[in-house]
Amino acid sequence: MSKSRKKYRKETQGDFHQLEERIIEGFSTNPYEPLNIKQLAAKLEIRDANTKILLQQAIYSLEDKDILIAVSRSKHKLNPSLIAHIENSNQVQGVVDMKSTGKAYVAVPNLDEDIFIGANNTGKAFDGDTVMVQLFPHRSGRKKEGKIVEIVKRRTEYFVGKLEISKNFAFLIADKQSVPVDFFIPKDKIGEAKSGQKVIVRFTDWPDHAKNPFAEVHEVLGEPGVHDVEMKSILAANDFPVSFPKNVLKDADKIPTTLDPAEIAKRRDFRQVFTCTIDPVDAKDFDDALSIRKLENGLFEVGIHIADVSYYVKKGSAIDKEAYERGTSIYLVDRVVPMLPEVLSNHVCSLRPDEEKFTFSVVVEMDENAIIKSQWIGRTVIKSARRYAYEEVQEMIDGKNKDANFENLMLLNQLAGKLREERFRQGSIAFRSQEIRFKLDENNKPIGAFVREQTEANMLIEDFMLLANKIVAEKIGLAKGKNQQAKTFVYRIHDTPNSEKLNTFAEFIKKFGYRVSLATRKSLVASLNSLFDQIRGKGEEHLIETIAVRTMAKAVYSTKNIGHYGLSFKHYTHFTSPIRRYPDLMVHRLLEYYFDGGKSVSAEEYEEYCLHCSDMERKAADAERESVKYKQAEYMLEKVGQTFDGIISGVSKYGLFVEVDEVKAEGLVAMDTLRDDFYYLDEDNYQLIGRRFGNTYRLGDRVKIKVKKVDLMKKQMDFAFA
Repeated sequence: MSKSRKKYRKETQGDFHQLEERIIEGFSTNPYEPLNIKQLAAKLEIRDANTKILLQQAIYSLEDKDILIAVSRSKHKLNPSLIAHIENSNQVQGVVDMKSTGKAYVAVPNLDEDIFIGANNTGKAFDGDTVMVQLFPHRSGRKKEGKIVEIVKRRTEYFVGKLEISKNFAFLIADKQSVPVDFFIPKDKIGEAKSGQKVIVRFTDWPDHAKNPFAEVHEVLGEPGVHDVEMKSILAANDFPVSFPKNVLKDADKIPTTLDPAEIAKRRDFRQVFTCTIDPVDAKDFDDALSIRKLENGLFEVGIHIADVSYYVKKGSAIDKEAYERGTSIYLVDRVVPMLPEVLSNHVCSLRPDEEKFTFSVVVEMDENAIIKSQWIGRTVIKSARRYAYEEVQEMIDGKNKDANFENLMLLNQLAGKLREERFRQGSIAFRSQEIRFKLDENNKPIGAFVREQTEANMLIEDFMLLANKIVAEKIGLAKGKNQQAKTFVYRIHDTPNSEKLNTFAEFIKKFGYRVSLATRKSLVASLNSLFDQIRGKGEEHLIETIAVRTMAKAVYSTKNIGHYGLSFKHYTHFTSPIRRYPDLMVHRLLEYYFDGGKSVSAEEYEEYCLHCSDMERKAADAERESVKYKQAEYMLEKVGQTFDGIISGVSKYGLFVEVDEVKAEGLVAMDTLRDDFYYLDEDNYQLIGRRFGNTYRLGDRVKIKVKKVDLMKKQMDFAFA
């Protein structure tokens, strides 16, 4: 090392050391790439001549330390012996969220911010894959960025789309926009499939030299646009099977349909107590029932009775394994794809009227103010006296109808109302949801649509189900004794919302003249509930409620109990729907096991189960949304050229998204169709502004649109202002 270099480093040691660290970071972004001083200066955003001289000094210093090696007179690169260490120390594991543009984000547990992956750095990853990401050095003010370097686990090897066959080969164009690449299929791997058909392919390989992944045709679904084909495509694209394996159906057929008298004798008997089910009018599987009677001590005994699926479906059986893989039932617009074979879900386990059924129950004694005086959890036998639809019970609540069970139903409703009031006093958030339902003709074509809103009859059931879930979670989660630890259990958890998202939401609703307080959780909940009351019946109601829900964290299953933020419960689980949710079945089994004196199960093992169930729940929700979008597009396909009222639901550089009132379908009014002016995006205020005349289109504005074009396969609609 020359004397001049030594002198410089001695006088400005701190600054020089920082510059060396920046150089190492610069080379680490691509450890195998040699750089000259000009390229390095550009990467480090060093522009002035004096600092470039110091940069040269620092490079020589790092060369002396064997951190950099010279590859030519002007270029250096990192010493190969350091590269493995640098790469391993800057790698994280996460799940890919692939975008239609080819870029991606990777969600990493315990990392607040997703890692951005450029389109040229996604490697051979697909949406949903678990991957290792090499992090690039982080610069302040910029989002975290990286490169996918390893596929740890594929989410799936099956993909759905349209087959295009040419002379020597074929391609699959995937249905999902989150699959931005086409699959290359050799001619001898096409089978009997024909060009233009919808098929399922199995991913086989992605050679290093190939731009596209390779696949083979696994199953032919049929012609695009055919209702049944499209519904099966949606299921397959979200990793759900369209039928049960033969061995599962065979085992299900062996299950006895009559109750064992010896088992009845072991259970608490509610067959003589008034019991009923209340469900949607088109429901076929009845998970839950309520019983009520007045006791001699003046209290009311309410039984929350849940189908005892765990009695019939034993852990490790073929039925159980299939149920676990599915994780949940899926509710598409025209069908239910059950978690359990129909003989179980609709017959043996379903709490049908006038049939004796085995149940797992939470039984409470409460006074007229719904204050609980005692509670009991255990196995029971019931006989439902009546199957009600929500609409029937709502008519009774509204005073339009009565039957022999009227007084019992009104008493249940009164007690549910008291439970609800107390829940909101304790800080529960009053989220409301809208369900789009379709009227289908004999060919499953949509001929009408309506919004199914939550009524008091819905809430009657919901309040008692919430109570049962809370009581069960507390039974296991509240450890007895000072030094006793709670046993491993399956909880339904809901994390606190991200503060940045909350601030964005608060700014967003200001544009509509509303405010929420972010000072404390208590003030936030109170102002949110007040907001929901203020927007009820207004045009922006659905828009604001949807964005409010997106602002919150997603509820998931976990053995790590952090409570449920939205409900304001410290302990909460899912116990009430084992016919259609696998976590509920796990909860039933754990209750029985612990009641029999079992030791705590493996938290690591059950956390894996929870992760799988949360993933399958998300996939089911995606499938259900896609089926609704398809029917919305199919409905609007017949309305091309017609005019509809709507609300601006999104603003972007591409134009305006408008949600049609009639069917809640969303379409794009493209920027180039706005011919009256030249518009620019005012992102901060969610609006487009005309440069010449100052005309504005704001989020939440009421508008009238004409349907220009509908792409049924992409489930996309183009609108123009009428």
